[in-house]
Amino acid sequence: MKNCLKIIVIVLFISCENNKKDTTTIVEVDQTTLAHHIERLASDEFLGRKPFTEGEVKTVNYLKDEFEKLGLLPGNDGSFFQEVPMVEIDGTPSETMIIAGKNESIALTRLQDFVATTNKVVPDVSLENSELVYAGYGIVAPEYGWNDYEGIDWKGKTAVVLINDPGFKSGDSTLFKGNEMTYYGRWTYKYEEAARQGAAGVLIIHDTEPASYGWNVIESSWSGAKLIIESDLPILNVESWISGESAQKMFDASAMKGQDYKTLASNKNFTPVPLDVNVSVAIKNKIKKDVSKNVVALLPGTDSKDEYIMYTAHWDHFGVGKPIDGDSIYNGAVDNASGTAGLLAIAEAFKKSNPTKRSIVFMALTGEEQGLLGSAYYAVNPIYNPKKTVANINIDALASPGKMKDLTITGYGQSEMDEYAKEAALKQNRYIIPDPEAEKGYFFRSDHFNFAKIGIPALYASGSYEGFDISIEAITKFKEDYGMYKYHQPSDEYHAETTELSGVQLDLQLFFKVGLKLSNEDYFPKWYNGSEFKGARK
Repeated sequence: MKNCLKIIVIVLFISCENNKKDTTTIVEVDQTTLAHHIERLASDEFLGRKPFTEGEVKTVNYLKDEFEKLGLLPGNDGSFFQEVPMVEIDGTPSETMIIAGKNESIALTRLQDFVATTNKVVPDVSLENSELVYAGYGIVAPEYGWNDYEGIDWKGKTAVVLINDPGFKSGDSTLFKGNEMTYYGRWTYKYEEAARQGAAGVLIIHDTEPASYGWNVIESSWSGAKLIIESDLPILNVESWISGESAQKMFDASAMKGQDYKTLASNKNFTPVPLDVNVSVAIKNKIKKDVSKNVVALLPGTDSKDEYIMYTAHWDHFGVGKPIDGDSIYNGAVDNASGTAGLLAIAEAFKKSNPTKRSIVFMALTGEEQGLLGSAYYAVNPIYNPKKTVANINIDALASPGKMKDLTITGYGQSEMDEYAKEAALKQNRYIIPDPEAEKGYFFRSDHFNFAKIGIPALYASGSYEGFDISIEAITKFKEDYGMYKYHQPSDEYHAETTELSGVQLDLQLFFKVGLKLSNEDYFPKWYNGSEFKGARK
Protein backbone atom coordinates (compact mmCIF):
# COMPACT_ATOMS: atom_id res chain seq x y z
CA MET A 1 0.00 0.00 0.00
CA LYS A 2 2.85 2.39 0.91
CA ASN A 3 4.57 1.59 -2.38
CA CYS A 4 1.33 2.28 -4.26
CA LEU A 5 0.93 5.62 -2.49
CA LYS A 6 4.53 6.51 -3.34
CA ILE A 7 3.91 5.68 -6.99
CA ILE A 8 0.71 7.75 -7.01
CA VAL A 9 2.52 10.71 -5.44
CA ILE A 10 5.38 10.44 -7.96
CA VAL A 11 2.93 10.19 -10.88
CA LEU A 12 0.98 13.20 -9.60
CA PHE A 13 4.21 15.17 -9.14
CA ILE A 14 5.41 14.33 -12.65
CA SER A 15 1.97 15.17 -14.00
CA CYS A 16 1.98 18.54 -12.24
CA GLU A 17 5.48 19.29 -13.51
CA ASN A 18 4.46 18.36 -17.04
CA ASN A 19 1.37 20.52 -16.74
CA LYS A 20 3.58 23.43 -15.65
CA LYS A 21 5.76 22.91 -18.71
CA ASP A 22 2.74 22.59 -20.96
CA THR A 23 1.35 25.85 -19.61
CA THR A 24 4.51 27.51 -20.90
CA THR A 25 4.91 25.67 -24.17
CA ILE A 26 1.31 25.99 -25.39
CA VAL A 27 1.33 29.79 -25.17
CA GLU A 28 1.20 31.24 -28.66
CA VAL A 29 1.79 34.75 -29.88
CA ASP A 30 -1.72 35.67 -30.96
CA GLN A 31 -2.07 36.46 -34.66
CA THR A 32 -5.36 38.26 -34.09
CA THR A 33 -3.68 40.56 -31.58
CA LEU A 34 -0.89 41.16 -34.07
CA ALA A 35 -3.29 41.99 -36.91
CA HIS A 36 -5.35 44.34 -34.71
CA HIS A 37 -2.34 46.40 -33.65
CA ILE A 38 -0.80 46.57 -37.14
CA GLU A 39 -4.12 47.74 -38.58
CA ARG A 40 -4.44 50.48 -35.94
CA LEU A 41 -0.84 51.69 -36.01
CA ALA A 42 -0.71 51.72 -39.83
CA SER A 43 -4.04 53.50 -40.20
CA ASP A 44 -4.29 57.08 -41.45
CA GLU A 45 -5.38 58.03 -37.92
CA PHE A 46 -1.72 57.82 -36.82
CA LEU A 47 -0.55 60.12 -39.64
CA GLY A 48 2.54 58.08 -40.49
CA ARG A 49 3.88 58.13 -36.91
CA LYS A 50 6.52 60.83 -37.39
CA PRO A 51 8.22 62.24 -34.27
CA PHE A 52 7.30 65.82 -33.28
CA THR A 53 3.84 65.51 -34.85
CA GLU A 54 0.31 64.71 -33.77
CA GLY A 55 1.07 61.24 -35.10
CA GLU A 56 3.70 60.77 -32.39
CA VAL A 57 1.31 61.85 -29.65
CA LYS A 58 -1.30 59.36 -30.82
CA THR A 59 1.27 56.57 -31.22
CA VAL A 60 3.10 56.80 -27.90
CA ASN A 61 -0.15 57.19 -25.96
CA TYR A 62 -1.65 54.20 -27.76
CA LEU A 63 1.39 52.07 -26.85
CA LYS A 64 1.36 53.27 -23.23
CA ASP A 65 -2.34 52.43 -22.92
CA GLU A 66 -1.91 48.98 -24.47
CA PHE A 67 1.04 48.09 -22.20
CA GLU A 68 -1.02 49.24 -19.21
CA LYS A 69 -3.99 47.09 -20.29
CA LEU A 70 -1.65 44.09 -20.32
CA GLY A 71 -0.63 44.83 -16.73
CA LEU A 72 2.96 45.83 -17.50
CA LEU A 73 4.68 48.41 -15.31
CA PRO A 74 6.13 51.77 -16.33
CA GLY A 75 9.70 51.05 -17.38
CA ASN A 76 11.41 54.35 -16.53
CA ASP A 77 11.18 55.32 -12.87
CA GLY A 78 7.38 55.38 -12.74
CA SER A 79 6.90 56.54 -16.34
CA PHE A 80 6.23 54.67 -19.57
CA PHE A 81 8.28 57.28 -21.42
CA GLN A 82 11.94 58.11 -21.83
CA GLU A 83 12.24 61.61 -23.20
CA VAL A 84 14.64 61.95 -26.13
CA PRO A 85 15.65 65.57 -26.82
CA MET A 86 15.92 66.21 -30.53
CA VAL A 87 16.26 69.04 -32.99
CA GLU A 88 14.08 69.19 -36.07
CA ILE A 89 15.88 70.81 -38.98
CA ASP A 90 13.54 71.63 -41.84
CA GLY A 91 16.10 72.43 -44.49
CA THR A 92 15.30 73.85 -47.91
CA PRO A 93 18.22 73.39 -50.33
CA SER A 94 18.75 75.63 -53.31
CA GLU A 95 16.97 74.39 -56.42
CA THR A 96 20.28 73.68 -58.12
CA MET A 97 23.69 72.44 -57.14
CA ILE A 98 26.36 74.00 -59.33
CA ILE A 99 29.47 72.04 -60.24
CA ALA A 100 31.85 74.40 -62.00
CA GLY A 101 35.13 73.69 -63.77
CA LYS A 102 37.44 75.82 -65.88
CA ASN A 103 35.55 75.20 -69.10
CA GLU A 104 32.17 73.85 -68.03
CA SER A 105 29.42 74.43 -65.47
CA ILE A 106 26.85 71.77 -64.58
CA ALA A 107 23.55 72.59 -62.87
CA LEU A 108 22.09 69.63 -60.94
CA THR A 109 18.38 69.73 -60.10
CA ARG A 110 17.21 69.20 -56.52
CA LEU A 111 15.61 65.78 -55.90
CA GLN A 112 16.07 64.72 -59.51
CA ASP A 113 19.88 64.85 -59.38
CA PHE A 114 20.85 65.56 -55.78
CA VAL A 115 19.64 65.81 -52.21
CA ALA A 116 21.31 67.95 -49.57
CA THR A 117 20.85 68.11 -45.80
CA THR A 118 22.70 69.40 -42.78
CA ASN A 119 23.00 68.60 -39.08
CA LYS A 120 24.20 72.10 -38.22
CA VAL A 121 21.73 73.89 -35.98
CA VAL A 122 22.02 77.26 -37.71
CA PRO A 123 19.68 79.19 -40.05
CA ASP A 124 21.92 79.03 -43.13
CA VAL A 125 24.69 76.71 -44.35
CA SER A 126 26.39 76.43 -47.70
CA LEU A 127 29.22 75.18 -49.83
CA GLU A 128 30.56 78.11 -51.84
CA ASN A 129 32.96 77.09 -54.60
CA SER A 130 34.17 74.26 -52.35
CA GLU A 131 36.92 72.27 -54.04
CA LEU A 132 35.81 68.73 -54.90
CA VAL A 133 38.24 65.92 -54.13
CA TYR A 134 37.56 62.30 -55.01
CA ALA A 135 38.11 60.24 -51.86
CA GLY A 136 37.25 56.78 -53.20
CA TYR A 137 35.19 54.98 -50.58
CA GLY A 138 35.85 57.66 -47.95
CA ILE A 139 37.31 55.11 -45.52
CA VAL A 140 40.01 55.29 -42.86
CA ALA A 141 40.50 51.73 -41.58
CA PRO A 142 43.90 51.11 -39.95
CA GLU A 143 43.16 47.43 -39.40
CA TYR A 144 42.89 47.02 -43.18
CA GLY A 145 45.77 49.39 -43.93
CA TRP A 146 43.35 51.71 -45.71
CA ASN A 147 43.20 55.52 -45.76
CA ASP A 148 41.24 57.30 -48.49
CA TYR A 149 41.86 60.74 -46.97
CA GLU A 150 45.64 60.62 -46.65
CA GLY A 151 47.81 63.48 -47.85
CA ILE A 152 45.13 66.17 -48.22
CA ASP A 153 44.29 69.18 -46.04
CA TRP A 154 40.52 68.81 -46.11
CA LYS A 155 39.57 72.14 -44.57
CA GLY A 156 36.93 73.79 -46.78
CA LYS A 157 36.95 70.94 -49.30
CA THR A 158 34.14 68.55 -50.24
CA ALA A 159 34.78 64.82 -50.54
CA VAL A 160 33.21 62.79 -53.33
CA VAL A 161 32.81 59.16 -52.19
CA LEU A 162 31.31 55.83 -53.22
CA ILE A 163 28.72 53.95 -51.19
CA ASN A 164 29.56 50.55 -49.64
CA ASP A 165 33.19 49.40 -49.23
CA PRO A 166 35.98 47.93 -51.42
CA GLY A 167 35.04 44.31 -50.69
CA PHE A 168 31.69 44.63 -52.49
CA LYS A 169 31.65 42.50 -55.66
CA SER A 170 35.44 42.22 -55.47
CA GLY A 171 35.56 38.43 -55.42
CA ASP A 172 38.19 38.75 -52.69
CA SER A 173 36.99 37.49 -49.30
CA THR A 174 40.08 39.00 -47.62
CA LEU A 175 39.34 42.55 -48.82
CA PHE A 176 37.53 44.03 -45.83
CA LYS A 177 34.84 41.34 -45.27
CA GLY A 178 34.47 40.42 -48.90
CA ASN A 179 30.93 40.92 -50.12
CA GLU A 180 29.61 41.54 -46.59
CA MET A 181 29.31 45.23 -45.88
CA THR A 182 31.29 46.57 -42.94
CA TYR A 183 30.28 49.71 -41.09
CA TYR A 184 32.81 51.52 -43.28
CA GLY A 185 30.38 51.02 -46.16
CA ARG A 186 27.41 52.64 -44.46
CA TRP A 187 26.39 56.16 -45.48
CA THR A 188 26.36 57.33 -41.86
CA TYR A 189 30.05 56.40 -41.57
CA LYS A 190 30.88 58.33 -44.76
CA TYR A 191 29.54 61.55 -43.24
CA GLU A 192 31.11 60.91 -39.83
CA GLU A 193 34.59 60.24 -41.22
CA ALA A 194 34.60 63.21 -43.57
CA ALA A 195 33.64 65.47 -40.67
CA ARG A 196 36.47 64.02 -38.57
CA GLN A 197 38.85 64.83 -41.41
CA GLY A 198 37.72 68.45 -41.38
CA ALA A 199 35.88 68.46 -44.72
CA ALA A 200 33.12 70.97 -45.41
CA GLY A 201 30.85 68.52 -47.20
CA VAL A 202 30.39 65.12 -48.79
CA LEU A 203 28.76 64.01 -52.02
CA ILE A 204 27.93 60.30 -51.90
CA ILE A 205 27.53 58.82 -55.38
CA HIS A 206 24.33 56.80 -55.52
CA ASP A 207 24.45 53.35 -57.13
CA THR A 208 21.42 51.12 -56.62
CA GLU A 209 23.19 47.78 -56.21
CA PRO A 210 25.83 48.68 -53.59
CA ALA A 211 23.39 51.05 -51.83
CA SER A 212 20.68 48.33 -51.87
CA TYR A 213 17.94 50.85 -52.70
CA GLY A 214 16.98 53.01 -55.64
CA TRP A 215 17.11 56.76 -56.07
CA ASN A 216 13.41 56.94 -55.11
CA VAL A 217 14.39 56.01 -51.54
CA ILE A 218 17.04 58.75 -51.49
CA GLU A 219 14.47 61.22 -52.77
CA SER A 220 11.88 60.38 -50.11
CA SER A 221 14.21 59.77 -47.16
CA TRP A 222 16.55 62.75 -47.61
CA SER A 223 13.96 65.45 -48.26
CA GLY A 224 11.80 67.43 -45.86
CA ALA A 225 12.38 67.93 -42.16
CA LYS A 226 14.89 65.68 -40.41
CA LEU A 227 15.61 65.01 -36.77
CA ILE A 228 18.97 64.90 -35.03
CA ILE A 229 20.38 64.63 -31.53
CA GLU A 230 22.83 67.43 -30.84
CA SER A 231 26.38 66.39 -29.96
CA ASP A 232 29.87 67.82 -29.67
CA LEU A 233 31.20 65.72 -32.55
CA PRO A 234 32.48 67.34 -35.77
CA ILE A 235 29.69 68.16 -38.25
CA LEU A 236 29.75 68.77 -42.00
CA ASN A 237 28.19 71.86 -43.50
CA VAL A 238 26.40 69.77 -46.13
CA GLU A 239 25.63 66.06 -46.39
CA SER A 240 24.60 65.16 -49.92
CA TRP A 241 23.87 62.37 -52.36
CA ILE A 242 24.14 62.76 -56.13
CA SER A 243 22.81 60.39 -58.75
CA GLY A 244 25.15 58.13 -60.68
CA GLU A 245 24.34 59.99 -63.89
CA SER A 246 25.21 63.32 -62.28
CA ALA A 247 28.46 61.88 -60.94
CA GLN A 248 29.47 60.79 -64.41
CA LYS A 249 28.86 64.32 -65.74
CA MET A 250 30.96 65.68 -62.89
CA PHE A 251 33.87 63.32 -63.65
CA ASP A 252 33.64 64.09 -67.38
CA ALA A 253 34.10 67.77 -66.54
CA SER A 254 36.95 67.09 -64.12
CA ALA A 255 40.64 66.22 -64.09
CA MET A 256 39.59 62.53 -64.01
CA LYS A 257 37.81 62.56 -67.37
CA GLY A 258 38.04 59.16 -69.04
CA GLN A 259 39.19 57.31 -65.91
CA ASP A 260 37.33 54.41 -64.29
CA TYR A 261 36.72 56.01 -60.91
CA LYS A 262 35.19 52.88 -59.36
CA THR A 263 38.14 50.63 -60.20
CA LEU A 264 40.57 53.29 -59.06
CA ALA A 265 38.94 53.45 -55.61
CA SER A 266 39.24 49.68 -55.08
CA ASN A 267 43.05 49.82 -55.09
CA LYS A 268 44.62 49.67 -51.63
CA ASN A 269 47.17 52.26 -52.71
CA PHE A 270 44.48 54.75 -53.74
CA THR A 271 45.15 58.36 -52.77
CA PRO A 272 42.61 61.19 -53.01
CA VAL A 273 42.36 62.98 -56.34
CA PRO A 274 41.60 66.74 -56.64
CA LEU A 275 39.00 67.04 -59.40
CA ASP A 276 39.76 70.61 -60.38
CA VAL A 277 36.05 71.47 -60.12
CA ASN A 278 34.11 73.22 -57.36
CA VAL A 279 30.64 72.77 -55.87
CA SER A 280 28.15 75.33 -54.63
CA VAL A 281 24.86 74.70 -52.85
CA ALA A 282 23.00 76.39 -49.98
CA ILE A 283 20.46 75.26 -47.39
CA LYS A 284 18.08 77.47 -45.40
CA ASN A 285 16.89 75.92 -42.13
CA LYS A 286 13.87 76.21 -39.92
CA ILE A 287 14.85 74.91 -36.49
CA LYS A 288 12.64 73.45 -33.80
CA LYS A 289 13.84 71.91 -30.53
CA ASP A 290 11.57 69.48 -28.73
CA VAL A 291 11.51 66.05 -27.14
CA SER A 292 10.35 62.79 -28.62
CA LYS A 293 9.69 59.64 -26.61
CA ASN A 294 10.82 56.07 -26.30
CA VAL A 295 8.03 53.98 -24.78
CA VAL A 296 9.30 51.57 -22.09
CA ALA A 297 7.32 48.86 -20.31
CA LEU A 298 8.55 46.35 -17.73
CA LEU A 299 7.48 42.85 -16.79
CA PRO A 300 9.38 42.22 -13.53
CA GLY A 301 11.12 38.92 -12.96
CA THR A 302 11.23 36.88 -9.76
CA ASP A 303 14.61 35.49 -8.64
CA SER A 304 16.83 37.61 -10.94
CA LYS A 305 14.70 40.66 -11.52
CA ASP A 306 17.76 42.93 -11.84
CA GLU A 307 18.75 41.12 -15.06
CA TYR A 308 16.90 42.03 -18.23
CA ILE A 309 15.86 40.65 -21.61
CA MET A 310 15.11 43.60 -23.87
CA TYR A 311 12.70 43.46 -26.80
CA THR A 312 12.84 46.49 -29.11
CA ALA A 313 11.06 47.83 -32.18
CA HIS A 314 10.89 51.34 -33.58
CA TRP A 315 7.47 52.96 -33.67
CA ASP A 316 8.29 55.84 -36.01
CA HIS A 317 7.91 56.29 -39.75
CA PHE A 318 7.92 59.28 -42.16
CA GLY A 319 4.63 60.96 -41.36
CA VAL A 320 2.93 63.04 -44.04
CA GLY A 321 5.19 63.81 -46.98
CA LYS A 322 5.50 64.08 -50.72
CA PRO A 323 2.35 62.64 -52.38
CA ILE A 324 2.81 59.57 -54.53
CA ASP A 325 -0.20 58.60 -56.64
CA GLY A 326 -2.30 61.01 -54.60
CA ASP A 327 -1.36 59.53 -51.18
CA SER A 328 0.78 61.59 -48.81
CA ILE A 329 0.56 59.51 -45.61
CA TYR A 330 3.53 57.20 -45.16
CA ASN A 331 1.75 54.56 -43.08
CA GLY A 332 4.68 52.18 -42.57
CA ALA A 333 2.66 49.00 -42.09
CA VAL A 334 5.61 46.67 -42.55
CA ASP A 335 8.17 49.28 -41.48
CA ASN A 336 7.51 49.20 -38.60
CA ALA A 337 3.93 48.78 -37.43
CA SER A 338 4.70 45.07 -37.77
CA GLY A 339 7.50 45.17 -35.20
CA THR A 340 5.70 47.53 -32.83
CA ALA A 341 2.60 45.35 -32.93
CA GLY A 342 4.92 42.38 -32.40
CA LEU A 343 6.13 43.91 -29.12
CA LEU A 344 2.55 44.07 -27.85
CA ALA A 345 1.76 40.54 -29.05
CA ILE A 346 4.88 39.09 -27.39
CA ALA A 347 4.15 41.03 -24.20
CA GLU A 348 0.69 39.47 -24.19
CA ALA A 349 2.24 36.00 -24.59
CA PHE A 350 4.56 36.58 -21.62
CA LYS A 351 1.62 37.71 -19.49
CA LYS A 352 -0.18 34.46 -20.32
CA SER A 353 2.95 32.48 -19.46
CA ASN A 354 4.42 31.59 -16.09
CA PRO A 355 6.44 34.32 -14.32
CA THR A 356 10.05 34.49 -15.46
CA LYS A 357 13.19 34.64 -13.32
CA ARG A 358 14.60 37.60 -15.21
CA SER A 359 12.74 40.79 -16.05
CA ILE A 360 11.48 41.52 -19.55
CA VAL A 361 11.68 45.01 -21.03
CA PHE A 362 9.60 46.09 -24.02
CA MET A 363 10.88 49.26 -25.65
CA ALA A 364 9.27 51.04 -28.62
CA LEU A 365 11.93 53.40 -29.93
CA THR A 366 11.69 56.75 -31.65
CA GLY A 367 13.68 58.18 -34.52
CA GLU A 368 14.96 55.00 -36.15
CA GLU A 369 14.12 56.30 -39.58
CA GLN A 370 16.08 59.47 -38.82
CA GLY A 371 19.29 57.59 -37.99
CA LEU A 372 18.55 55.18 -35.09
CA LEU A 373 18.14 58.18 -32.78
CA GLY A 374 16.01 56.67 -30.01
CA SER A 375 18.32 53.72 -29.51
CA ALA A 376 21.40 55.94 -29.84
CA TYR A 377 20.07 58.14 -27.04
CA TYR A 378 19.25 55.10 -24.91
CA ALA A 379 22.75 53.70 -25.45
CA VAL A 380 24.23 56.86 -23.92
CA ASN A 381 21.48 57.20 -21.29
CA PRO A 382 20.51 53.61 -20.41
CA ILE A 383 17.66 53.00 -18.01
CA TYR A 384 18.91 49.49 -17.23
CA ASN A 385 22.56 48.61 -16.60
CA PRO A 386 23.99 47.33 -19.91
CA LYS A 387 26.10 44.80 -17.97
CA LYS A 388 22.87 43.38 -16.52
CA THR A 389 21.05 43.46 -19.85
CA VAL A 390 21.34 39.87 -21.01
CA ALA A 391 20.33 40.30 -24.65
CA ASN A 392 18.43 42.42 -27.13
CA ILE A 393 15.86 40.97 -29.53
CA ASN A 394 15.06 43.58 -32.16
CA ILE A 395 11.99 43.42 -34.39
CA ASP A 396 11.92 45.47 -37.57
CA ALA A 397 9.95 45.28 -40.81
CA LEU A 398 8.54 41.75 -40.67
CA ALA A 399 6.84 40.64 -43.87
CA SER A 400 6.46 37.37 -45.73
CA PRO A 401 3.97 35.75 -48.08
CA GLY A 402 3.61 32.78 -45.70
CA LYS A 403 5.44 30.61 -43.19
CA MET A 404 9.17 30.42 -43.82
CA LYS A 405 11.39 27.35 -43.50
CA ASP A 406 14.42 29.54 -42.90
CA LEU A 407 15.33 32.00 -40.19
CA THR A 408 17.74 34.47 -41.75
CA ILE A 409 20.03 36.01 -39.12
CA THR A 410 21.43 39.44 -39.90
CA GLY A 411 24.85 39.64 -38.28
CA TYR A 412 25.22 35.86 -38.12
CA GLY A 413 28.50 34.87 -36.49
CA GLN A 414 28.59 37.77 -34.05
CA SER A 415 27.33 36.15 -30.84
CA GLU A 416 25.88 33.08 -29.15
CA MET A 417 22.41 34.48 -29.85
CA ASP A 418 22.80 32.46 -33.06
CA GLU A 419 22.64 29.27 -31.00
CA TYR A 420 19.49 30.35 -29.16
CA ALA A 421 17.86 31.17 -32.47
CA LYS A 422 18.96 27.85 -33.96
CA GLU A 423 17.48 25.85 -31.07
CA ALA A 424 14.15 27.67 -31.34
CA ALA A 425 14.12 27.32 -35.13
CA LEU A 426 14.69 23.57 -35.00
CA LYS A 427 11.65 23.20 -32.76
CA GLN A 428 9.65 24.87 -35.53
CA ASN A 429 11.19 22.51 -38.12
CA ARG A 430 13.15 25.43 -39.55
CA TYR A 431 16.81 26.05 -40.30
CA ILE A 432 18.95 29.15 -39.87
CA ILE A 433 21.05 30.86 -42.51
CA PRO A 434 23.29 33.94 -42.55
CA ASP A 435 21.90 36.97 -44.33
CA PRO A 436 22.41 36.16 -48.04
CA GLU A 437 22.46 39.91 -48.73
CA ALA A 438 25.13 40.84 -46.20
CA GLU A 439 26.49 43.33 -48.73
CA LYS A 440 23.47 45.56 -47.98
CA GLY A 441 24.64 46.23 -44.44
CA TYR A 442 21.35 45.51 -42.69
CA PHE A 443 23.18 44.88 -39.41
CA PHE A 444 23.90 48.62 -39.24
CA ARG A 445 20.43 49.71 -40.29
CA SER A 446 18.26 49.00 -37.28
CA ASP A 447 18.25 49.69 -33.55
CA HIS A 448 20.01 46.53 -32.38
CA PHE A 449 23.22 48.09 -33.72
CA ASN A 450 23.26 50.69 -30.93
CA PHE A 451 22.73 47.99 -28.29
CA ALA A 452 25.55 45.95 -29.80
CA LYS A 453 27.83 48.99 -29.63
CA ILE A 454 27.45 49.03 -25.83
CA GLY A 455 28.12 45.30 -25.59
CA ILE A 456 24.63 43.79 -25.48
CA PRO A 457 24.37 40.67 -27.70
CA ALA A 458 21.55 41.16 -30.18
CA LEU A 459 19.33 38.99 -32.34
CA TYR A 460 17.94 40.51 -35.52
CA ALA A 461 16.32 37.93 -37.75
CA SER A 462 13.32 36.93 -39.85
CA GLY A 463 12.18 34.26 -42.26
CA SER A 464 12.97 35.60 -45.70
CA TYR A 465 14.37 32.99 -48.06
CA GLU A 466 12.40 29.74 -48.44
CA GLY A 467 8.79 28.99 -47.56
CA PHE A 468 7.19 25.77 -46.40
CA ASP A 469 4.69 26.10 -49.25
CA ILE A 470 6.17 28.97 -51.26
CA SER A 471 9.08 28.80 -53.67
CA ILE A 472 12.33 30.70 -53.27
CA GLU A 473 11.55 32.45 -56.56
CA ALA A 474 8.14 33.64 -55.33
CA ILE A 475 9.64 34.95 -52.11
CA THR A 476 12.39 36.76 -54.01
CA LYS A 477 9.71 38.41 -56.15
CA PHE A 478 7.73 39.33 -53.02
CA LYS A 479 10.77 41.04 -51.49
CA GLU A 480 11.71 42.81 -54.72
CA ASP A 481 8.19 44.17 -55.11
CA TYR A 482 8.22 45.47 -51.54
CA GLY A 483 11.59 47.16 -52.03
CA MET A 484 10.56 48.70 -55.33
CA TYR A 485 6.96 49.71 -54.68
CA LYS A 486 6.41 49.98 -50.91
CA TYR A 487 9.61 50.53 -48.92
CA HIS A 488 9.54 54.07 -47.48
CA GLN A 489 6.55 54.93 -49.66
CA PRO A 490 2.87 55.67 -48.88
CA SER A 491 1.92 52.30 -50.38
CA ASP A 492 3.34 50.45 -47.33
CA GLU A 493 -0.17 49.91 -46.00
CA TYR A 494 -2.11 47.20 -44.18
CA HIS A 495 -4.98 45.46 -45.96
CA ALA A 496 -6.87 43.00 -43.76
CA GLU A 497 -8.12 41.01 -46.75
CA THR A 498 -4.74 40.45 -48.39
CA THR A 499 -1.95 40.95 -45.83
CA GLU A 500 -0.48 37.56 -44.88
CA LEU A 501 0.64 37.32 -41.24
CA SER A 502 1.21 33.60 -40.62
CA GLY A 503 4.93 33.95 -41.37
CA VAL A 504 5.23 37.05 -39.20
CA GLN A 505 3.49 35.21 -36.35
CA LEU A 506 5.91 32.29 -36.72
CA ASP A 507 8.89 34.63 -36.39
CA LEU A 508 7.37 36.35 -33.35
CA GLN A 509 6.73 32.97 -31.77
CA LEU A 510 10.41 32.17 -32.20
CA PHE A 511 11.44 35.49 -30.65
CA PHE A 512 9.11 34.78 -27.74
CA LYS A 513 10.67 31.34 -27.21
CA VAL A 514 14.20 32.70 -27.34
CA GLY A 515 13.33 35.36 -24.76
CA LEU A 516 11.51 32.83 -22.62
CA LYS A 517 14.56 30.57 -22.47
CA LEU A 518 16.90 33.46 -21.71
CA SER A 519 14.59 34.79 -19.02
CA ASN A 520 14.60 31.54 -17.07
CA GLU A 521 18.31 30.72 -17.00
CA ASP A 522 21.42 32.21 -15.43
CA TYR A 523 23.68 32.29 -18.49
CA PHE A 524 24.73 35.47 -20.32
CA PRO A 525 25.22 34.91 -24.09
CA LYS A 526 28.70 35.85 -25.23
CA TRP A 527 30.10 37.60 -28.27
CA TYR A 528 32.21 35.33 -30.45
CA ASN A 529 35.94 35.90 -30.78
CA GLY A 530 36.53 38.29 -33.64
CA SER A 531 33.36 40.30 -33.08
CA GLU A 532 34.05 44.02 -32.97
CA PHE A 533 31.53 44.27 -30.12
CA LYS A 534 33.16 41.78 -27.76
CA GLY A 535 35.34 44.40 -26.06
CA ALA A 536 32.34 46.60 -25.24
CA ARG A 537 30.80 43.82 -23.13
CA LYS A 538 33.82 43.97 -20.82
